Amino acid sequence: MKNAVDVSNILLPLFYLASFAIYLYDFQRDERRLSNIKRLFLFLTLVFHTFYLIARTVAFNHPPITNVFEIFTVLAFSVSFSYFILELVTDIRGTGLFIIVISLIFQVISSIFIVDLFEVKEVLRSNLLGIHVLHALLGYAGITISAVYGFLYLMLYKDLKLNKFGLIFERLPNLEILEKLSFYSAIIGFVLLSVAIAIGVIWLPRAFPNFSYFDPKLVATFLVWLLYGIGITAKITGKLQGKKVVIFSIVGFGLAIFSTIVTNFLAKSFHTFY
Repeated sequence: MKNAVDVSNILLPLFYLASFAIYLYDFQRDERRLSNIKRLFLFLTLVFHTFYLIARTVAFNHPPITNVFEIFTVLAFSVSFSYFILELVTDIRGTGLFIIVISLIFQVISSIFIVDLFEVKEVLRSNLLGIHVLHALLGYAGITISAVYGFLYLMLYKDLKLNKFGLIFERLPNLEILEKLSFYSAIIGFVLLSVAIAIGVIWLPRAFPNFSYFDPKLVATFLVWLLYGIGITAKITGKLQGKKVVIFSIVGFGLAIFSTIVTNFLAKSFHTFY
């Protein structure tokens, strides 16, 4: 099993590179015959990545969440998986390369620097903790994708204001669709983050004797969740429309990144395992 993990770790960035290359080529050429091929490549990449995550869990007897570079590979999977679901639901495929490149970067970094750990703290062997972390990362992946669509919205908005009708204008969906994609992604992120928080509230107090609901990471995650909950409610009730929706997504993403950096490097937390 260890050999399968090592080989998969080498091959996985190549899978993401192939998927990215096909999405990039299709973005440049817009050939109809590639529409289903690129989705198939992304699907196969996700299937292979799922095998890798399962194999790694079995080989080392713990979910792949014990160090930063294991989390990076889960992030790579989370971002592409969230996009794949969004593409299936909306059938809009012209934006995939802007999302998959994020997974490619995360996976390349993970494959280069990942560390194989056989001896870890007992709490890290909990599959429930793995499910908690996976949902949290999937939630943040949704938030990330929402921000990407927000940036694409602003790029296209700027080009339209300047009367620039280049490749971005030709290939990207219109502003209304980009706004919806950003909003749908935010909803996906919010729902998955809600599941992660629910699991954490129920299970974490039993797993950690020094557990506190005022833990910096919990407080930061709750604030991000609350912000998106307010924003989604405002959008549904019609109080947030158009450009304000994507600016909200970008600001929310910025808050999520800032809070993650602060809680990981500047604050003490029971979440620190390594």
